[in-house]
Amino acid sequence: MSNVLIVDDSETVRVQLRNDLAKEGHTTFEACNGKAGLQMLEENVHHIDLIFCDVNMPEMDGLSMCREIHKNDILKSIPIFMLTTQTSQEMKSIGKDLGVVAWVIKPYEKKKLMNGVAKVLAQTGCT
Repeated sequence: MSNVLIVDDSETVRVQLRNDLAKEGHTTFEACNGKAGLQMLEENVHHIDLIFCDVNMPEMDGLSMCREIHKNDILKSIPIFMLTTQTSQEMKSIGKDLGVVAWVIKPYEKKKLMNGVAKVLAQTGCT
């Protein structure tokens, strides 16, 4: 299937998402903040098909990570799902401008989220 990068400071969220994605046949990479997520992307630039990212994290928040991804011609084509507790329209708008294709509120509905993942991956040819 596909390779998904999960960037979240909550180990519980990373484990839950990893398990849900694995049940759908996806392989995951994990990072605990935006800085580590960018490093993981650079090390696996041609292997990541989708990114899940939290907004509020230490060292580098999710929107800052998206800004850095958006500056990179190779990385900016990777679809990003924000998985967060943030519901602000302003933040959603900023995320959209930075390439975020889905804004998912925690806790997520597994079936709805996996359907969204399948749809985005099908659009990018990574199913």
